[in-house]
Amino acid sequence: MQKTEEIATPELKTSSCKLPVSVIVAARNEERNLPRCLESLGELGDVYVIDSRSTDATCEIARSFGARVVQFHYQGGWPKKRQWALDNLAFVFDWILLLDADEVLTPELRDEMSSAIQSPSVDGYYVALRMYFLGRVLRHGDASFWKLILFRRGKGRYECRLREQDDSMADMEVHEHVVVAGSTSRLKNPLIHRNVESLSRYIRKHDEYSNWEARVLARGEQGSRDLRPSPFGTQAQRRRWLKRKLYALPGSPVLLFLYRYFLRLGFLDGTPGLIYCGFQAVQMFHSKAKIYELKAMSDASENR
Repeated sequence: MQKTEEIATPELKTSSCKLPVSVIVAARNEERNLPRCLESLGELGDVYVIDSRSTDATCEIARSFGARVVQFHYQGGWPKKRQWALDNLAFVFDWILLLDADEVLTPELRDEMSSAIQSPSVDGYYVALRMYFLGRVLRHGDASFWKLILFRRGKGRYECRLREQDDSMADMEVHEHVVVAGSTSRLKNPLIHRNVESLSRYIRKHDEYSNWEARVLARGEQGSRDLRPSPFGTQAQRRRWLKRKLYALPGSPVLLFLYRYFLRLGFLDGTPGLIYCGFQAVQMFHSKAKIYELKAMSDASENR
């Protein structure tokens, strides 16, 4: 069971909201990214910032934009941050939008969302992520992908790929995806991912991600039957299928770098593209090393 604490904010004026969507923004020490994210929401009036005991000005910034702040105290297991919010928060509107603090809505995307949620036949929408890395948009190297982040309340939930989790694997969903019970479609305009934090923090966060990924790949899919790896499924399923095949090969981190940097034209993104492709390969190396560590520890335990 997770502990929470909501900080009161003024009553919402829902009649003045141009876009009737409830927003969940996941945050922890995001004082540099959060203002741009919240400012991009425009006149969305039902905004929750789900914070993890930030030690900077994250909460004060969120309140200054009129957001509701909820403190999330992760104690391991499932659900994690965003799924807990979906399960427990009282939303004003019938549509939910999930954002990270370093993501930004463009006016074009906001307008497209306004039209999209009027459709009675669609229950969820995928949005393309446009990533800025070290000040440059990454157009190659498989840096862009689709995220299902807009869906009807009660229709979307996160898959659970691993139930035995702890805070060394981050307190929010890593590569779990939202699954919608109903029809889905894609929006044309992208979501902007522009992280202004240091590479040191990027590396620390991805160390947590590799802890999670090593456990998932070492133990196999334990809870999720929604997005099984498949060469003929969704983008997420195809990526998982390719990842499992690639992880089984000797020297796979090097192969991943060569694939992203040369075959997927990452070199066209200049030095940021080189660093990004290199980091992706290093993270795979870390995950593989941690898988080896987990198996070695398991063998040692069995031989006692």
